[in-house]
Amino acid sequence: MNRQLKQVAVAILAMFGLLLINSNIVQVGQASSLRANPHNVRVLYGEYSHQRGPIVVAGQSVAKSVKTHDSLKYLRTYPGGAEYAPVTGYYSLVYSSSGIEQAENSTLAGTSDQLFFHRISDEITGRTPQGGSVDLTINPDAQHAAYQGLASAPSFNGVRAGAVVALNPQTGAILAMASYPSYDPSQISGHNTKTDQAAFHQITHDPGDPLLNRAVNQSYPPGSTFKVITSATALSSGKYTPSQPLIPAPSKLTFNNTTHTLSNFQGETCPGSGQITLAEALKVSCNTAFGGLGLKLGSDAIAKQAAAFGFGKHLTIPIGVSDSNYVKTSDPPLLADSAIGQYSDSVTPLQMAMVAAGIANHGIVMKPYLVADTKAPDASVLTRARPQAFSQAVSPGVASQLTTMMEGVTQPGGTGTAAAISGIPVAAKTGTAENVPGQPTHAWFIAFAPATHPTVAVAVLVEHGGVGGVAAAPIAHTVMCAVLSCP
Repeated sequence: MNRQLKQVAVAILAMFGLLLINSNIVQVGQASSLRANPHNVRVLYGEYSHQRGPIVVAGQSVAKSVKTHDSLKYLRTYPGGAEYAPVTGYYSLVYSSSGIEQAENSTLAGTSDQLFFHRISDEITGRTPQGGSVDLTINPDAQHAAYQGLASAPSFNGVRAGAVVALNPQTGAILAMASYPSYDPSQISGHNTKTDQAAFHQITHDPGDPLLNRAVNQSYPPGSTFKVITSATALSSGKYTPSQPLIPAPSKLTFNNTTHTLSNFQGETCPGSGQITLAEALKVSCNTAFGGLGLKLGSDAIAKQAAAFGFGKHLTIPIGVSDSNYVKTSDPPLLADSAIGQYSDSVTPLQMAMVAAGIANHGIVMKPYLVADTKAPDASVLTRARPQAFSQAVSPGVASQLTTMMEGVTQPGGTGTAAAISGIPVAAKTGTAENVPGQPTHAWFIAFAPATHPTVAVAVLVEHGGVGGVAAAPIAHTVMCAVLSCP
């Protein structure tokens, strides 16, 4: 009998021991993951019990929390609306969070380790806890110009879609990040789950896919904007200058053992009686010249140059960014196509803004970032952005040559005159990218200004917008002028 009691006692002690171990694992080892779990109702209600910090642009809140009289004491609202939704994202009772709301959640919710002593102070003094604030790098005038420009762009099958990214080339600060169509985050941040679900259903079933941030999470064939990278490859090789040697520019580029040919836009013939300088080829966007140049440079060299601008490299801003890619090939027709931004080339608008910004910044690509600083509830600074070099894409000499060549694009006879600014030199490149057979081309435009001392670089993409110099260039013009305060 005593033996049996001892066995029962040992078993009970063992179970208590296991419970104690499990409790410690949960409370200590899994505490962070449990707090971060969006399905943890206790954490969710805890976050709604105090004021979530604002997301701020130029001193104005584009996302903030206001007091309510229901069980969830604060409601997340979005004064920035659809214009800022690709940046702010949403903070939803039902659908968790996205954008800056997700990337900077610990600061906004007040759970960041950097706010530990503020939380202790709140406990001691009895103050109601508050989240910290996140100040963005966005220039409100540029953001508005970008969004309104996209809202007026050409549509296809009833859908108007595109993206704009503007950067400060010297620092990497993101001055505008617009995606269209967009949505109002307030529609899904309410406290009525049925209403939120109905709104979310409508948004997700919109043929324009408003939740997609086309600026950083959608890739496209870059079309002729990629010719800037092919030009950089040629100039960096030391075998080419903007004026020498002359490059073959036939009316059609043909290949051995295949019927495939490469033609110029609308079957045009490039100037120069079959031969053209690199500078003139970029100015008029001569496909056959760049296709043939790609064959001479080789896929490895072009891939190396693309990687130097950021292709294939993972990036967060702190929102996650989809990779841009250049796919190497030894097949001549495909290599020629890739040299003019077709074949399997795929880029985000942010990546092409980085290309323009890198050339503008003497060949150095700065790491893009959206958050200027984060602050505690008492306005003391927690973190402040420090500009960082991302890569050395080209030498200062090559960057200078590319700048002069790209200035030609906005001068008389170039393909991007619609982006020219009176009294301010603009360096640019147009793009008209084939995508789905039978559908209109995507319209691209990349640029920076002033070309002599650049303070803004921009990339514009209009889905199925047609010709880049017609559909995208005017938007770039407006965004640059918003930053430069054009007369």
